[in-house]
Amino acid sequence: MKNIIRLSIVCFMAAEMMLSMSSCVKDLLDQEPTTELAASAFWKTEDDATYALYGAYAAIRPLFDRDYYLDGHGEYVRTRGTSTVSGDLRNGAAYNGGSYNPSGYASGFDNMYRYLYGGVNRANYVIDNVEKMLPDASATSKTSLEAIIGEARLLRGMIYFKLISMWGDVPLITNIVYDNSEVSDITRTPIAEIKKFIYDDFTYAFEKLPTQSSTIGRAAKPAALAFRGKLQLYWACWNKFGWPELDTFSPSASEAQSAYAAAAADFKSVIDDFGLTLFRNGEPGECDEPGKADKLPNYYYLFTSVANGDSELIMVFTHGGLGTSQGEELMRDFAGRNHEGSQVWVTPRYEIADRYQSITTGDFCDPLVPMNPDNVGKEVAYSTPNSALNPQSYVDRDYRMKSSILWDYEISLGFTSRKSTGWCPYIYKTWNTNITAANVSQFPGFTEDNIGQITYNTDGTNSGYVFRKFVRNTEGLGRSEGDYNWPVMRLADVYLMYAEAINEANNGPDAKAIELVNKVRHRGNLPPLAAEKTATKDAFFSAIEQERIVELLAEGQRGYDLRRWRAIERVWCPPYDNNGVWRIDTYGANQSRYFQNTSERTYQQCYIFRIPPGERDKNANLTQNTPWL
Repeated sequence: MKNIIRLSIVCFMAAEMMLSMSSCVKDLLDQEPTTELAASAFWKTEDDATYALYGAYAAIRPLFDRDYYLDGHGEYVRTRGTSTVSGDLRNGAAYNGGSYNPSGYASGFDNMYRYLYGGVNRANYVIDNVEKMLPDASATSKTSLEAIIGEARLLRGMIYFKLISMWGDVPLITNIVYDNSEVSDITRTPIAEIKKFIYDDFTYAFEKLPTQSSTIGRAAKPAALAFRGKLQLYWACWNKFGWPELDTFSPSASEAQSAYAAAAADFKSVIDDFGLTLFRNGEPGECDEPGKADKLPNYYYLFTSVANGDSELIMVFTHGGLGTSQGEELMRDFAGRNHEGSQVWVTPRYEIADRYQSITTGDFCDPLVPMNPDNVGKEVAYSTPNSALNPQSYVDRDYRMKSSILWDYEISLGFTSRKSTGWCPYIYKTWNTNITAANVSQFPGFTEDNIGQITYNTDGTNSGYVFRKFVRNTEGLGRSEGDYNWPVMRLADVYLMYAEAINEANNGPDAKAIELVNKVRHRGNLPPLAAEKTATKDAFFSAIEQERIVELLAEGQRGYDLRRWRAIERVWCPPYDNNGVWRIDTYGANQSRYFQNTSERTYQQCYIFRIPPGERDKNANLTQNTPWL
């Protein structure tokens, strides 16, 4: 990891040169550098190729490592804004300007489109130049160089996969672009052709990469195979459920079935052939009682640097931490003011709490009842059974709940100047309140032991909950100096994708699929699925969807799932519904209403993104997606 970080820093300025086709400047590229090696002196050794590859990793990482914002496109996470900086890719420029609401979002990703193509160009830069080195390479060196090409092709395939998942047909660029004029009249390539291109990239990577990487942050065979399986799974979904907004695509039931089977085969190999295990062997660990956090479940630590290098994290983008200018923004985006002045841009919605099941029954609990303490009194609100404000309402639930969110009277460690300031109790709407001898009695459940504490200032949440997931509980790093390796592919996700694919391919689950879903559930200390949950294809799909919701919360997956399953109307409401759907808080107050009297066209615009008008202004051959005409 240190090698990747060190070389990535050195390479970043070189990488920025290729970040975007629209930012390439021909005059600059034509000049001979006066302080660096000329191109003719580079691309001679494996070290040169590795150096360039690390630059590609550094340039491509910012296209994926804030995908948690995208969970705002689903129904369980609110993204109220971002910590991105316009124009600075290292600080989230690809995500800048995007909309992260459940509807009306697909016209706001012009920057992402632009920077994704910059990433394609950066990968092509490595691929093209290292391929030129192969004829003169020794047999041993050739193997290493082909592995480098494999990594670059995996990165390129990941970028194109993201492009087609959002925009459908997109231009296919397979070589280095030095000037805008080279692509000024390029057309959109049909998605089927690009899917094959991505498949070939992933296949080459699988064939050439090592079984296990010697350096954290570099990809190996399981990553390539997992992404190839995921590509096949999405292809199967698009063919099964259709994609009418993409008028060049014709779904095929037979194509869907073969793609589901192919996806299942790839996922099975990832699971069986490489010795991968869930973090801490998937054991739940210990879960502290309400209001305490000395013992947090293992799932919590999966999303801290404790898990860096663990085999569950199949594909990651590394972050350097303090002093590297390559920290991650997880604390800043997920935590509140008491944590290094963090800004709580991303919060759980109220409705996620009811998705966490009972560790006793293995099924859903009775829905929580929101209560406003100003109306019913604090003692009633905080003591009524099943009240959303009563800490006892959250006892004996899926351990991933304690690991992922805070509710009233849960605690988190505060930080200032990289040092802990002690426990901060979270109580909705009591931002940064000092607990004193004079006011301790105003907080039901507090005792003299709480005197001197300051309530957790999370003024960015409007649900009554805030995230624990991704929020560090260790000293030494500021809000933007994190060193957690952001996962873009996890083994638990592969388990669930295998279960989904084989359930469709076989018209129902097999024993292995059920076993894998139960392994994911076990980390939450849940019992195995009841027989009725696995009795039919539809029942098992519902169980898989439930696990994806809680297991992958705030990891950027839910919006893609809803689109590939064409489930937006199912989870919200049909077009032209007079009431729409409200999101509320633990007090029962309406916060935001979505899809009220929404037209069919607006729904269509949720399923496919708008080709950026600025790109179409520069290139008359770029067609627009139908709902945006």
